[in-house]
Amino acid sequence: MRKCAACFKLFLLTGIILLTSSCASQGMIRNDRLDPDTRDSSYSLIQAQSRDRDSRTNFTLALSGGGTRAAAFAYGVLGALRDTPITHTRHTRLLDELDTISSVSGGSFTAAYYGLHGDRIFKTFESDFLRRDLEKSLIRKVLSPLGWFDNRGRTEDAMSLYDRYIFKDARFSDLNRLDGPLILLNATDISTGVRFSFIQEYFDMLCSDLGSFPISAAVTASSAVPLIFNPIVVENRSDCDNELPRWIKRARRRAKDHPELEVTLDGISKFFDKENNRYLHLVDGGITDNLGLRSIYDFVEMIGGAKNFLRVLKHDTPERIVVISLDASNDPNTNIGKSPGHPPAAPTVDVLSNIQIHRYNASTKVLINEMLTTWSNELSTEEKQVEYYYISLDFNQMENPEDVYYLNNIPTTFTLSDEEVDRLIAAGETTLFQHPEFKRLMKDLAADG
Repeated sequence: MRKCAACFKLFLLTGIILLTSSCASQGMIRNDRLDPDTRDSSYSLIQAQSRDRDSRTNFTLALSGGGTRAAAFAYGVLGALRDTPITHTRHTRLLDELDTISSVSGGSFTAAYYGLHGDRIFKTFESDFLRRDLEKSLIRKVLSPLGWFDNRGRTEDAMSLYDRYIFKDARFSDLNRLDGPLILLNATDISTGVRFSFIQEYFDMLCSDLGSFPISAAVTASSAVPLIFNPIVVENRSDCDNELPRWIKRARRRAKDHPELEVTLDGISKFFDKENNRYLHLVDGGITDNLGLRSIYDFVEMIGGAKNFLRVLKHDTPERIVVISLDASNDPNTNIGKSPGHPPAAPTVDVLSNIQIHRYNASTKVLINEMLTTWSNELSTEEKQVEYYYISLDFNQMENPEDVYYLNNIPTTFTLSDEEVDRLIAAGETTLFQHPEFKRLMKDLAADG
Protein backbone atom coordinates (compact mmCIF):
# COMPACT_ATOMS: atom_id res chain seq x y z
CA MET A 1 0.00 0.00 0.00
CA ARG A 2 2.86 2.38 0.84
CA LYS A 3 4.44 1.81 -2.58
CA CYS A 4 1.11 2.35 -4.36
CA ALA A 5 0.67 5.64 -2.53
CA ALA A 6 4.18 6.71 -3.55
CA CYS A 7 3.44 5.82 -7.19
CA PHE A 8 0.22 7.82 -7.04
CA LYS A 9 2.04 10.84 -5.70
CA LEU A 10 4.68 10.57 -8.43
CA PHE A 11 2.08 10.38 -11.20
CA LEU A 12 0.07 13.14 -9.57
CA LEU A 13 3.05 15.46 -9.43
CA THR A 14 4.08 14.53 -12.98
CA GLY A 15 0.59 15.31 -14.28
CA ILE A 16 0.52 18.70 -12.64
CA ILE A 17 4.03 19.43 -13.93
CA LEU A 18 2.94 18.62 -17.50
CA LEU A 19 -0.21 20.67 -17.06
CA THR A 20 1.67 23.74 -15.91
CA SER A 21 4.91 23.36 -17.88
CA SER A 22 3.70 25.72 -20.59
CA CYS A 23 3.19 28.47 -18.03
CA ALA A 24 6.23 30.70 -17.75
CA SER A 25 7.91 30.83 -14.37
CA GLN A 26 10.97 32.70 -13.26
CA GLY A 27 13.01 32.32 -10.13
CA MET A 28 13.56 35.31 -7.88
CA ILE A 29 17.10 36.69 -7.83
CA ARG A 30 18.33 36.87 -4.22
CA ASN A 31 22.08 37.32 -4.44
CA ASP A 32 23.04 40.91 -3.60
CA ARG A 33 26.03 42.73 -5.04
CA LEU A 34 29.30 42.23 -3.21
CA ASP A 35 30.25 45.08 -0.90
CA PRO A 36 34.07 45.16 -0.59
CA ASP A 37 33.73 46.68 2.89
CA THR A 38 31.94 43.59 4.21
CA ARG A 39 33.90 40.98 2.21
CA ASP A 40 36.14 40.00 5.14
CA SER A 41 33.17 39.19 7.39
CA SER A 42 31.39 36.99 4.81
CA TYR A 43 30.91 33.27 5.27
CA SER A 44 34.11 32.13 3.58
CA LEU A 45 36.28 29.05 3.67
CA ILE A 46 39.22 30.97 5.11
CA GLN A 47 37.12 32.86 7.68
CA ALA A 48 35.29 29.76 8.94
CA GLN A 49 38.39 27.57 9.06
CA SER A 50 40.37 30.15 11.03
CA ARG A 51 38.37 29.51 14.20
CA ASP A 52 40.09 28.19 17.28
CA ARG A 53 40.00 24.44 16.82
CA ASP A 54 42.32 21.57 17.63
CA SER A 55 45.02 21.66 14.94
CA ARG A 56 46.06 18.07 15.56
CA THR A 57 42.95 16.65 13.89
CA ASN A 58 41.37 17.74 10.61
CA PHE A 59 37.81 16.41 10.82
CA THR A 60 35.24 16.40 7.99
CA LEU A 61 31.71 14.98 7.98
CA ALA A 62 30.05 14.45 4.57
CA LEU A 63 26.26 14.02 4.39
CA SER A 64 24.71 12.40 1.32
CA GLY A 65 21.46 12.84 -0.50
CA GLY A 66 18.37 10.68 -0.04
CA GLY A 67 15.51 12.91 1.13
CA THR A 68 14.40 12.72 4.76
CA ARG A 69 15.99 9.26 4.90
CA ALA A 70 19.41 10.91 4.51
CA ALA A 71 18.56 13.71 6.96
CA ALA A 72 17.54 11.25 9.70
CA PHE A 73 20.59 9.03 9.12
CA ALA A 74 22.82 12.12 9.41
CA TYR A 75 21.02 13.23 12.56
CA GLY A 76 21.75 9.85 14.13
CA VAL A 77 25.47 10.20 13.38
CA LEU A 78 25.55 13.71 14.88
CA GLY A 79 23.96 12.30 18.04
CA ALA A 80 26.58 9.56 18.16
CA LEU A 81 29.38 12.13 17.86
CA ARG A 82 27.78 14.16 20.67
CA ASP A 83 27.74 11.05 22.86
CA THR A 84 31.39 10.19 22.17
CA PRO A 85 33.63 11.57 24.94
CA ILE A 86 37.22 12.62 24.30
CA THR A 87 39.96 13.87 26.57
CA HIS A 88 42.85 14.87 24.31
CA THR A 89 41.71 18.51 23.78
CA ARG A 90 39.86 21.25 25.61
CA HIS A 91 36.67 19.74 24.17
CA THR A 92 34.92 16.85 25.85
CA ARG A 93 32.89 15.55 22.86
CA LEU A 94 33.97 14.37 19.44
CA LEU A 95 31.15 16.44 17.89
CA ASP A 96 32.95 19.64 18.88
CA GLU A 97 36.03 18.60 16.88
CA LEU A 98 34.24 18.91 13.54
CA ASP A 99 35.94 21.36 11.17
CA THR A 100 33.66 20.94 8.15
CA ILE A 101 30.25 19.49 7.30
CA SER A 102 29.81 19.10 3.55
CA SER A 103 26.36 18.10 2.29
CA VAL A 104 24.06 17.59 -0.66
CA SER A 105 20.31 17.22 -1.07
CA GLY A 106 18.58 15.64 1.95
CA GLY A 107 21.75 15.85 4.04
CA SER A 108 21.77 19.64 3.61
CA PHE A 109 18.69 20.01 5.85
CA THR A 110 20.60 18.46 8.76
CA ALA A 111 23.85 20.30 7.99
CA ALA A 112 22.25 23.73 7.73
CA TYR A 113 20.10 23.24 10.83
CA TYR A 114 23.10 22.18 12.90
CA GLY A 115 25.14 25.10 11.58
CA LEU A 116 22.44 27.53 12.67
CA HIS A 117 21.48 25.99 16.01
CA GLY A 118 24.30 23.80 17.29
CA ASP A 119 23.12 21.52 20.12
CA ARG A 120 19.58 22.83 19.84
CA ILE A 121 19.25 20.45 16.89
CA PHE A 122 18.78 17.62 19.40
CA LYS A 123 15.72 19.33 20.87
CA THR A 124 13.86 20.72 17.86
CA PHE A 125 15.01 19.19 14.55
CA GLU A 126 12.80 16.15 14.81
CA SER A 127 9.62 18.21 15.30
CA ASP A 128 10.69 20.95 12.85
CA PHE A 129 11.59 18.59 10.02
CA LEU A 130 12.09 14.85 10.51
CA ARG A 131 8.59 14.16 11.84
CA ARG A 132 6.74 16.92 9.98
CA ASP A 133 4.62 16.07 6.93
CA LEU A 134 6.09 18.61 4.51
CA GLU A 135 5.18 16.41 1.55
CA LYS A 136 1.47 16.91 2.22
CA SER A 137 1.96 20.66 2.32
CA LEU A 138 3.92 20.63 -0.94
CA ILE A 139 1.34 18.51 -2.75
CA ARG A 140 -1.44 20.75 -1.46
CA LYS A 141 0.41 23.74 -2.94
CA VAL A 142 0.86 21.97 -6.28
CA LEU A 143 -2.80 20.92 -6.44
CA SER A 144 -4.18 24.33 -5.55
CA PRO A 145 -5.63 25.95 -8.73
CA LEU A 146 -4.58 29.32 -7.30
CA GLY A 147 -0.95 28.29 -7.71
CA TRP A 148 -1.09 26.71 -11.16
CA PHE A 149 -0.54 30.01 -12.94
CA ASP A 150 1.64 31.65 -10.31
CA ASN A 151 4.95 32.50 -12.00
CA ARG A 152 6.87 31.92 -8.78
CA GLY A 153 6.95 28.15 -9.40
CA ARG A 154 7.02 25.07 -7.15
CA THR A 155 10.52 25.82 -5.89
CA GLU A 156 9.40 29.12 -4.39
CA ASP A 157 6.58 27.28 -2.61
CA ALA A 158 9.06 24.75 -1.19
CA MET A 159 11.43 27.47 -0.06
CA SER A 160 8.54 29.30 1.63
CA LEU A 161 7.67 26.14 3.56
CA TYR A 162 11.29 25.56 4.60
CA ASP A 163 11.55 29.12 5.90
CA ARG A 164 8.26 28.86 7.76
CA TYR A 165 8.96 25.58 9.53
CA ILE A 166 12.72 25.01 9.53
CA PHE A 167 15.05 27.93 8.84
CA LYS A 168 12.99 30.96 9.96
CA ASP A 169 14.41 33.36 7.31
CA ALA A 170 18.03 32.78 8.41
CA ARG A 171 20.86 34.07 6.23
CA PHE A 172 24.44 32.86 5.79
CA SER A 173 25.61 35.70 8.02
CA ASP A 174 23.79 33.88 10.84
CA LEU A 175 26.18 30.94 10.48
CA ASN A 176 29.00 33.17 11.72
CA ARG A 177 27.36 33.56 15.12
CA LEU A 178 28.30 30.11 16.40
CA ASP A 179 31.79 28.71 16.88
CA GLY A 180 30.80 25.69 14.84
CA PRO A 181 32.20 23.91 11.81
CA LEU A 182 32.16 25.24 8.28
CA ILE A 183 28.83 24.28 6.69
CA LEU A 184 29.40 23.56 3.00
CA LEU A 185 26.07 23.22 1.17
CA ASN A 186 26.47 21.97 -2.40
CA ALA A 187 24.30 22.15 -5.51
CA THR A 188 24.71 21.61 -9.26
CA ASP A 189 24.68 24.42 -11.82
CA ILE A 190 23.01 23.08 -14.95
CA SER A 191 24.15 26.19 -16.87
CA THR A 192 27.82 25.20 -16.67
CA GLY A 193 27.63 21.59 -15.44
CA VAL A 194 29.76 22.36 -12.39
CA ARG A 195 29.39 21.58 -8.69
CA PHE A 196 28.53 24.78 -6.86
CA SER A 197 29.29 25.35 -3.17
CA PHE A 198 27.56 28.03 -1.11
CA ILE A 199 30.70 29.68 0.18
CA GLN A 200 31.93 33.25 -0.32
CA GLU A 201 34.82 32.10 -2.51
CA TYR A 202 32.27 30.89 -5.09
CA PHE A 203 30.08 33.99 -4.67
CA ASP A 204 33.17 36.16 -5.27
CA MET A 205 33.23 34.84 -8.83
CA LEU A 206 29.61 36.02 -9.19
CA CYS A 207 30.46 39.47 -7.72
CA SER A 208 27.91 38.65 -5.01
CA ASP A 209 27.53 38.68 -1.24
CA LEU A 210 26.78 35.31 0.37
CA GLY A 211 26.10 36.80 3.81
CA SER A 212 22.64 38.11 2.86
CA PHE A 213 21.66 34.98 0.90
CA PRO A 214 18.85 32.87 2.47
CA ILE A 215 19.81 29.51 3.96
CA SER A 216 16.49 28.14 2.72
CA ALA A 217 17.39 29.05 -0.88
CA ALA A 218 20.69 27.19 -0.64
CA VAL A 219 19.08 24.09 0.88
CA THR A 220 16.30 24.23 -1.70
CA ALA A 221 18.87 24.38 -4.50
CA SER A 222 20.87 21.54 -2.97
CA SER A 223 17.76 19.31 -2.90
CA ALA A 224 15.82 20.53 -5.97
CA VAL A 225 15.16 17.40 -8.02
CA PRO A 226 15.06 18.52 -11.69
CA LEU A 227 11.63 18.62 -13.38
CA ILE A 228 9.87 18.18 -10.03
CA PHE A 229 11.31 21.51 -8.83
CA ASN A 230 12.53 24.53 -10.75
CA PRO A 231 16.15 25.63 -10.27
CA ILE A 232 17.17 28.31 -7.81
CA VAL A 233 18.46 31.13 -10.01
CA VAL A 234 21.38 33.38 -9.03
CA GLU A 235 22.70 36.25 -11.12
CA ASN A 236 26.28 36.11 -12.35
CA ARG A 237 26.95 39.80 -11.78
CA SER A 238 29.59 41.64 -13.76
CA ASP A 239 30.29 44.66 -11.57
CA CYS A 240 33.67 43.46 -10.30
CA ASP A 241 36.95 42.16 -11.77
CA ASN A 242 35.94 39.73 -14.49
CA GLU A 243 39.42 38.56 -15.40
CA LEU A 244 40.15 34.87 -14.93
CA PRO A 245 41.95 34.73 -11.54
CA ARG A 246 45.57 33.69 -11.38
CA TRP A 247 44.73 30.75 -9.12
CA ILE A 248 42.47 29.29 -11.83
CA LYS A 249 45.17 29.78 -14.48
CA ARG A 250 47.73 28.04 -12.26
CA ALA A 251 45.29 25.24 -11.47
CA ARG A 252 44.53 24.71 -15.16
CA ARG A 253 48.22 24.23 -15.87
CA ARG A 254 48.38 21.58 -13.15
CA ALA A 255 45.21 19.91 -14.43
CA LYS A 256 46.62 18.84 -17.81
CA ASP A 257 47.19 15.31 -16.53
CA HIS A 258 44.27 15.43 -14.09
CA PRO A 259 40.91 14.86 -15.89
CA GLU A 260 38.74 15.24 -12.77
CA LEU A 261 40.24 18.62 -11.91
CA GLU A 262 40.22 19.72 -15.54
CA VAL A 263 36.46 19.18 -15.88
CA THR A 264 35.82 21.16 -12.69
CA LEU A 265 38.00 24.07 -13.78
CA ASP A 266 36.47 24.15 -17.26
CA GLY A 267 33.05 24.58 -15.64
CA ILE A 268 34.17 27.23 -13.15
CA SER A 269 35.94 29.18 -15.90
CA LYS A 270 32.55 29.67 -17.56
CA PHE A 271 31.52 31.86 -14.61
CA PHE A 272 33.79 34.54 -16.12
CA ASP A 273 31.98 34.47 -19.45
CA LYS A 274 29.35 36.84 -18.10
CA GLU A 275 27.63 37.39 -21.42
CA ASN A 276 26.81 33.74 -22.08
CA ASN A 277 26.39 32.73 -18.43
CA ARG A 278 24.52 35.65 -16.93
CA TYR A 279 22.52 33.36 -14.65
CA LEU A 280 23.27 30.13 -12.81
CA HIS A 281 20.47 27.59 -12.48
CA LEU A 282 21.10 25.56 -9.34
CA VAL A 283 19.55 22.14 -8.72
CA ASP A 284 20.13 18.95 -6.70
CA GLY A 285 23.75 18.60 -5.61
CA GLY A 286 23.41 14.83 -5.87
CA ILE A 287 23.64 15.07 -9.67
CA THR A 288 27.34 15.88 -9.55
CA ASP A 289 28.15 14.23 -6.21
CA ASN A 290 25.61 12.37 -4.11
CA LEU A 291 28.04 11.93 -1.18
CA GLY A 292 29.08 15.55 -0.60
CA LEU A 293 32.76 14.57 -0.81
CA ARG A 294 33.92 15.89 -4.15
CA SER A 295 33.59 19.55 -3.17
CA ILE A 296 36.26 18.98 -0.48
CA TYR A 297 38.42 17.31 -3.09
CA ASP A 298 37.83 20.22 -5.50
CA PHE A 299 38.92 22.89 -3.01
CA VAL A 300 42.15 21.17 -2.03
CA GLU A 301 43.17 20.19 -5.56
CA MET A 302 42.31 23.57 -7.09
CA ILE A 303 44.50 25.30 -4.52
CA GLY A 304 47.37 22.93 -5.32
CA GLY A 305 47.29 20.03 -2.88
CA ALA A 306 47.22 19.49 0.85
CA LYS A 307 50.33 21.53 1.70
CA ASN A 308 49.20 24.60 -0.22
CA PHE A 309 45.70 24.26 1.20
CA LEU A 310 47.02 24.34 4.78
CA ARG A 311 49.33 27.23 3.90
CA VAL A 312 46.43 29.31 2.56
CA LEU A 313 44.41 28.58 5.72
CA LYS A 314 47.48 29.25 7.89
CA HIS A 315 47.04 25.86 9.57
CA ASP A 316 49.71 23.63 11.04
CA THR A 317 50.11 20.13 9.66
CA PRO A 318 47.63 17.88 11.50
CA GLU A 319 48.52 14.57 13.09
CA ARG A 320 45.45 12.93 11.59
CA ILE A 321 42.87 13.49 8.89
CA VAL A 322 39.37 12.15 9.62
CA VAL A 323 36.62 11.84 7.02
CA ILE A 324 33.25 10.37 7.99
CA SER A 325 31.11 9.84 4.90
CA LEU A 326 27.42 8.92 5.03
CA ASP A 327 25.86 7.07 2.12
CA ALA A 328 22.09 7.04 2.60
CA SER A 329 21.33 5.72 -0.89
CA ASN A 330 19.01 2.74 -0.78
CA ASP A 331 18.64 -0.50 -2.72
CA PRO A 332 14.90 -1.26 -2.64
CA ASN A 333 13.41 -4.60 -3.58
CA THR A 334 11.54 -3.82 -6.83
CA ASN A 335 10.72 -7.43 -7.84
CA ILE A 336 11.27 -6.38 -11.46
CA GLY A 337 13.20 -9.58 -12.14
CA LYS A 338 10.28 -11.80 -11.15
CA SER A 339 8.13 -10.94 -14.15
CA PRO A 340 8.63 -10.80 -17.95
CA GLY A 341 6.24 -7.85 -18.09
CA HIS A 342 7.40 -4.28 -18.56
CA PRO A 343 7.85 -2.62 -15.16
CA PRO A 344 5.69 0.40 -14.24
CA ALA A 345 7.09 3.88 -14.78
CA ALA A 346 7.68 4.78 -11.13
CA PRO A 347 9.84 1.72 -10.25
CA THR A 348 11.73 2.14 -13.53
CA VAL A 349 12.61 5.75 -12.69
CA ASP A 350 13.75 4.70 -9.21
CA VAL A 351 15.88 1.83 -10.54
CA LEU A 352 17.58 3.97 -13.19
CA SER A 353 18.34 6.64 -10.61
CA ASN A 354 19.69 4.08 -8.12
CA ILE A 355 21.97 2.48 -10.72
CA GLN A 356 23.56 5.83 -11.53
CA ILE A 357 23.86 6.87 -7.90
CA HIS A 358 25.42 3.60 -6.74
CA ARG A 359 27.98 3.51 -9.55
CA TYR A 360 28.95 7.16 -9.05
CA ASN A 361 29.13 6.72 -5.28
CA ALA A 362 31.47 3.76 -5.75
CA SER A 363 33.83 5.78 -7.94
CA THR A 364 33.72 8.69 -5.47
CA LYS A 365 34.72 6.41 -2.60
CA VAL A 366 37.70 5.13 -4.60
CA LEU A 367 38.70 8.71 -5.42
CA ILE A 368 38.52 9.82 -1.77
CA ASN A 369 40.57 6.84 -0.60
CA GLU A 370 43.24 7.71 -3.15
CA MET A 371 43.02 11.38 -2.18
CA LEU A 372 43.54 10.66 1.52
CA THR A 373 46.50 8.40 0.79
CA THR A 374 48.06 11.16 -1.34
CA TRP A 375 47.45 13.85 1.26
CA SER A 376 48.83 11.68 4.06
CA ASN A 377 52.00 10.97 2.09
CA GLU A 378 52.38 14.61 1.06
CA LEU A 379 52.09 15.91 4.62
CA SER A 380 54.08 13.18 6.39
CA THR A 381 57.76 13.52 7.26
CA GLU A 382 60.32 11.11 8.64
CA GLU A 383 59.66 12.52 12.09
CA LYS A 384 55.89 12.76 11.84
CA GLN A 385 53.46 10.40 10.09
CA VAL A 386 50.04 11.87 9.27
CA GLU A 387 47.38 9.20 9.79
CA TYR A 388 44.09 9.21 7.95
CA TYR A 389 40.77 7.59 8.86
CA TYR A 390 38.14 7.10 6.16
CA ILE A 391 34.89 6.04 7.82
CA SER A 392 32.27 5.32 5.17
CA LEU A 393 28.82 4.44 6.55
CA ASP A 394 25.86 2.86 4.76
CA PHE A 395 22.82 0.70 5.54
CA ASN A 396 24.41 -2.56 4.40
CA GLN A 397 26.78 -2.39 7.39
CA MET A 398 23.97 -3.21 9.81
CA GLU A 399 24.61 -6.64 11.34
CA ASN A 400 20.95 -7.73 11.32
CA PRO A 401 19.76 -8.66 7.76
CA GLU A 402 16.24 -7.57 8.67
CA ASP A 403 17.56 -4.07 9.45
CA VAL A 404 19.42 -3.97 6.13
CA TYR A 405 16.27 -4.92 4.22
CA TYR A 406 14.08 -2.47 6.14
CA LEU A 407 16.41 0.51 5.72
CA ASN A 408 17.01 -0.15 2.03
CA ASN A 409 13.28 -0.08 1.39
CA ILE A 410 12.62 3.30 3.01
CA PRO A 411 11.64 5.58 0.10
CA THR A 412 13.27 8.84 -0.93
CA THR A 413 10.48 11.14 0.20
CA PHE A 414 9.94 14.16 2.44
CA THR A 415 7.63 12.35 4.85
CA LEU A 416 8.51 9.21 6.80
CA SER A 417 6.74 7.32 9.56
CA ASP A 418 7.91 7.65 13.16
CA GLU A 419 9.23 4.07 13.04
CA GLU A 420 11.26 4.82 9.92
CA VAL A 421 12.75 7.92 11.50
CA ASP A 422 13.57 6.04 14.71
CA ARG A 423 15.31 3.22 12.86
CA LEU A 424 17.29 5.59 10.65
CA ILE A 425 18.53 7.52 13.68
CA ALA A 426 19.51 4.26 15.37
CA ALA A 427 21.26 3.13 12.18
CA GLY A 428 23.40 6.27 12.18
CA GLU A 429 24.51 5.60 15.74
CA THR A 430 25.06 1.86 15.21
CA THR A 431 27.02 2.02 11.96
CA LEU A 432 29.37 4.65 13.36
CA PHE A 433 30.09 2.93 16.68
CA GLN A 434 30.71 -0.47 15.09
CA HIS A 435 32.89 0.74 12.19
CA PRO A 436 36.49 -0.61 12.47
CA GLU A 437 38.07 2.70 11.41
CA PHE A 438 36.04 4.58 14.01
CA LYS A 439 37.22 2.17 16.67
CA ARG A 440 40.82 2.72 15.51
CA LEU A 441 40.32 6.48 15.69
CA MET A 442 38.98 6.33 19.22
CA LYS A 443 41.84 4.08 20.30
CA ASP A 444 44.39 6.52 18.90
CA LEU A 445 42.64 9.54 20.45
CA ALA A 446 42.61 7.77 23.82
CA ALA A 447 46.34 7.20 23.49
CA ASP A 448 46.82 10.97 23.02
CA GLY A 449 44.97 11.63 26.26
